[in-house]
Amino acid sequence: MHTILKDADRPWFAHYDSNVPRSLDYPDLTLYQMFDKARHDFASSTATIFYGSKHTYARIGADTDSFAGGLRRLGVTRGDRVAIMLPNCPQFIVAFYAILKLGAVVVPTNPLYVERELEHQLNDSGAKVIVALDLLLSRIQNVRQKTSLQHVILTSISEEMSPLYRILYRLKMRKQGVRASTEKMPDVIWFRELFDKTGAQNPKDEGHPDDLAMLQYTGGTTGLSKGAMLTHRNVVANVEQNVAWRSRDLTPGKNTIFCVLPFFHVYGLTGTLCCSVRVGARMVLMPRFDVKDTLKAIHKYRPELFAAVPTILVSLNSYPDLDKYRLDSIKSCNCGAAPLPVEVLEQFQKRTGAKILEGYGLSEASPGTHSNPYSGMYKQGSVGIPLPDTDSKIVDMETGERELPVGEPGELIILGPQVMKGYWNQPKETAAALRDGWLYTGDIAKMDSDGYFYIVDRKKDMIIAGGYNIYPREVDEILFQNPKIKEAVAVGIPDTYRGETVKAFVVLKDGETATEDEIIRFCRERLARYKAPTVVEFRSELPKTLVGKILRKALREEESKKQAQVK
Repeated sequence: MHTILKDADRPWFAHYDSNVPRSLDYPDLTLYQMFDKARHDFASSTATIFYGSKHTYARIGADTDSFAGGLRRLGVTRGDRVAIMLPNCPQFIVAFYAILKLGAVVVPTNPLYVERELEHQLNDSGAKVIVALDLLLSRIQNVRQKTSLQHVILTSISEEMSPLYRILYRLKMRKQGVRASTEKMPDVIWFRELFDKTGAQNPKDEGHPDDLAMLQYTGGTTGLSKGAMLTHRNVVANVEQNVAWRSRDLTPGKNTIFCVLPFFHVYGLTGTLCCSVRVGARMVLMPRFDVKDTLKAIHKYRPELFAAVPTILVSLNSYPDLDKYRLDSIKSCNCGAAPLPVEVLEQFQKRTGAKILEGYGLSEASPGTHSNPYSGMYKQGSVGIPLPDTDSKIVDMETGERELPVGEPGELIILGPQVMKGYWNQPKETAAALRDGWLYTGDIAKMDSDGYFYIVDRKKDMIIAGGYNIYPREVDEILFQNPKIKEAVAVGIPDTYRGETVKAFVVLKDGETATEDEIIRFCRERLARYKAPTVVEFRSELPKTLVGKILRKALREEESKKQAQVK
């Protein structure tokens, strides 16, 4: 069910593109059924391009049936949780839809997780099977006995490469001394081995639209990560919202979409994988972001759509030979997951001609909720306006009950069909995040008179110095205006006099030099004195998630440990 919002209450409707409806009719389908439709409608079309190898939708569909049969033979049934710990590759897609076909629940798992994080996620979800990269075997082996895992299915990234790339990959691994072995590991099954034992088995679709599709774990910014319960209906709704929003650039069966954002992250999973399947697009799969490989792939395969995060755009902007590559096929680039500095946006658009649309979302909303319109009014620095059937308000941070006037910062709350069912086995956290159907995001935002939203900062990132509220993102924006700076982030650190003070972590562009005083002076010329950094630390790189989000929290924790050691 969804509510058609009234124009008088929601000023953003006036800025919708003419081809985008305010409310949509959502298909009563599971994600697998959406895929099954695509595999028949676009059977002979290319579905994936991966290191010289191309697979059609028919081929991916047949592999999905066979893999689902193998999982059924292992005892996977409706409601069981199955983890996928893979980078972007055809095996991820096959495993994802095979699990969903059985009515089981996908647990996307970050391949960079250390053992502590992996153990927590496997135990919290109760996953009984994991589909993982062979190079991760030792990590899984070290935690397996402490979890409910019954089966481990391994695959090599080289399995789906073309023969030439496969040889090159194996030579590279051998040169680096990297090997994966299953000798001392019981119950390990190889991906294709599971196919061989099942033959042509094709279990029927066991899912229902209201079933859980995924446990999408949050980044854990408030401690241990929580599993957002996303139903098929949630994710299908968000796919439809995204497709409607991008419809001007989408032609079923004709598009190429560049898939560099990891599928284990909800932004990559919904925004690139599921949306690509929905329109029968061919997916150029990148297992990790490498600036040169990315430019070569875009130049060769000519994708029209490209989803990114700010750090990817920063890397492309800074690449010295960027002008050697043709990027003019890209009609639009959606950017989210972290605040996009205006300087980065302007530089990328100027150098490539691609239109960047900044948006907003979070794991708990499948994830998309806001975006700047394609041809309507675009406001730099804004995450845009709510997607169809999505309501949004700014409320006071103390009670969350009082709606704030235009321009006043408060907590952003969201209502829509893409909002999660709750947190897995976390009734208290669910009650705090979901109130009367509204999702309380924990993000501080403001809305202007046109209904455009601006993310000011995270509630928990706000710095309070001498009684003043300082939003780190505002400081970040100023730092990015400095022509010598490649990346930067501001955090609050303890201060005996002010309570907290601002510290900037800075990565300079290649060949540039700067002093702490120079950076502080630059900021003081553009910010109120209390907002400007008092300390600057230069680094060669900043800690990031695999999706490219700078880990402000990790830097804060580093500073806290330093303070504790001093005491």
